[in-house]
Amino acid sequence: MWNTYLKSVRVLIVDDQDFIRSLLRHILSVLGCSHITDAADSDTAWDIILGNPPDLLLVDWEMPGMSGIELVNKVRNDKKSPDRFMPVIMITAHTERPRILTARDAGVNEFVMKPVSAKTLFSRLNAVIEHPRRFVRTKDYFGPDRRRKRVFVDFERRDRKKKETEVDPKTMNQRMSQDDINAMLNPGKQDDEVIEAGKEK
Repeated sequence: MWNTYLKSVRVLIVDDQDFIRSLLRHILSVLGCSHITDAADSDTAWDIILGNPPDLLLVDWEMPGMSGIELVNKVRNDKKSPDRFMPVIMITAHTERPRILTARDAGVNEFVMKPVSAKTLFSRLNAVIEHPRRFVRTKDYFGPDRRRKRVFVDFERRDRKKKETEVDPKTMNQRMSQDDINAMLNPGKQDDEVIEAGKEK
């Protein structure tokens, strides 16, 4: 068991592959999670979320019917959503840059690439549970605040953001590393309305 605080966290796994759900269950159990539910599709997952909201959502991207991104959009924006601040970790083999941007813009907190390792999953779980970000609302977005707290990191991320606008189209669809994904999901400072969890207007 890696950390006892995970024992009380209720996790919902959403993936259409039995093997992946079993693998994630095993990894989560090893990490210390004892409250794990799973669903083979997003429609079933949405029903679970409405009836017994989890503390954290692990969701695949491509599934029959409602996609993982569509499920994230419902969690973040649907009036029926019981917890619009629910931490969401997307787990998928599709790590092309446009996909990561789409996941980020949908309000995904973190992104873990397949094949999943216990070390990587734990680091992302730790990020959303032990170091949760505040949420921001803009005209087109409601989700985790991407701003960094320390000024020197802000400068680093601003430079990264500048580089993002100069991406070579030839490399646009290349697969990204886990480190690059983590950096993209956590870029620099922006001026948006900050919303504390539980204090949404």
